[in-house]
Amino acid sequence: MPGPAPAPIPETLPFWEGAADKELRVQRCTPCSRHYFYPRPFCPRCGSEEVEWTTVSGDARLVSYIINYRPFPPFDPATPVVVALVELAEGPRMMTNIVGIAPEPENLELDMPLKAEFIEYEDYTLPVFAPAVAR
Repeated sequence: MPGPAPAPIPETLPFWEGAADKELRVQRCTPCSRHYFYPRPFCPRCGSEEVEWTTVSGDARLVSYIINYRPFPPFDPATPVVVALVELAEGPRMMTNIVGIAPEPENLELDMPLKAEFIEYEDYTLPVFAPAVAR
């Protein structure tokens, strides 16, 4: 069962539109050429307001995670959820879920390569990550 549907605002709408198109989109600063996430109208490094949305590769690595063995409703309390911090190949880090692998610590190696996937629900599409190499 999916969680609550996201409520896009103007600042996050390109991210959710990209997800619907099965593209992972983040912002990039034009002057310093760095990608960043979470969405905001200025570069967190140089302060420039010259930013644009760009589609990134979807390649990432696992930085940290926790296995939630007792998720709250509306999630299924019998199904553990892997909540993770991943670092995109382009640099930014983002919170997400890891799918496509049994939620057990021995399966979740730090720095393991990941690839973005997209789960379609009735009202929205959610970007998540799965191991890039079959395990």
